[in-house]
Amino acid sequence: MTSITPPINQYTGDITLSARKLVRCFGNRQVIRNVSLQIKRGEVLGLLGHNGAGKTTTLQMLTGCLLPDDAEKNESSIEICGIDLLRHPARAKAHIGYLPETPPLYRELSVNDFLTFAARLRGMKYATVAEALAQTKQRCGLDTVGNKIIGTLSKGYQQRIGIAQAIIHRPALIVLDEPTVGLDPTQIREIRSLIRELGNSSSVILSTHLLGEVESVCDRVEIMQHGKLIYSDTSEHMQRHGSVSGFIISLRNPPALGELESIDGVSSVEQLSATQFRMLHAPDNNPSSALLQLAAQHNWKLEQLTPLQATLEDVFVKITASEKPASGEAP
Repeated sequence: MTSITPPINQYTGDITLSARKLVRCFGNRQVIRNVSLQIKRGEVLGLLGHNGAGKTTTLQMLTGCLLPDDAEKNESSIEICGIDLLRHPARAKAHIGYLPETPPLYRELSVNDFLTFAARLRGMKYATVAEALAQTKQRCGLDTVGNKIIGTLSKGYQQRIGIAQAIIHRPALIVLDEPTVGLDPTQIREIRSLIRELGNSSSVILSTHLLGEVESVCDRVEIMQHGKLIYSDTSEHMQRHGSVSGFIISLRNPPALGELESIDGVSSVEQLSATQFRMLHAPDNNPSSALLQLAAQHNWKLEQLTPLQATLEDVFVKITASEKPASGEAP
């Protein structure tokens, strides 16, 4: 067996992953449809989608665990750090660290033995393993459990070990499939902090259906629906995608609803409680100044005026709700 010396993240190019026209079928059912994406050095990409959208299958192709169906026709291509994954899989995979949804752990081994095994499996020379092991345990918060048997540790620790085996060879591209599923809030916070740190030195693809994950760690978002990518933008722009023009107001002495609706620029008013209202307006005609003036003149006693902001969940639902599966696509 030929030993592939790991790159130790020495790739200097700007694009660490470039995938084009990925297609995958299971039987007569096409589950991935012409997926193309890129990720840049130092970028954390969130791959969002409902369960069954095709995220895991896509990641399995990007990491060389599954072949695209059109690979032999040269219609699909995957390059990792400029290396063709389909033609030179061993060389390309040396640049990849992969954590599947179920961490690939040997539960009967100690943490130290397993991570040493993972490093050697990656082709690392024995003389460099001890230093890499110490650094990786420190990054993943495993310093105190090195001699413990993996099967005796909590799910949170096992998830950290899964990440540790993916990064011990310092890959340029780290792929994490649902890394925080089943963890408690404290563990989730710690794993997210680690992912954000990994993005400082490597490119990271994070597959998730948890929108808080995207908001806290991702630079860019790709949304999958029915096996295809339907949205791509920065996480910041995604949050503004579903924004509406309006505000919530609270008036201690509110007027009749019709009086609020008659204010110039107001398109609709919804009464939320006896004193609180949701007002919408045209983007280029904000009536807040007129409202403040009228409230002072008529003693409405304005207590709150808060601009409306769509949540990330609102935006996600809006984007995915407009996509319907076509004939032959995954349901």
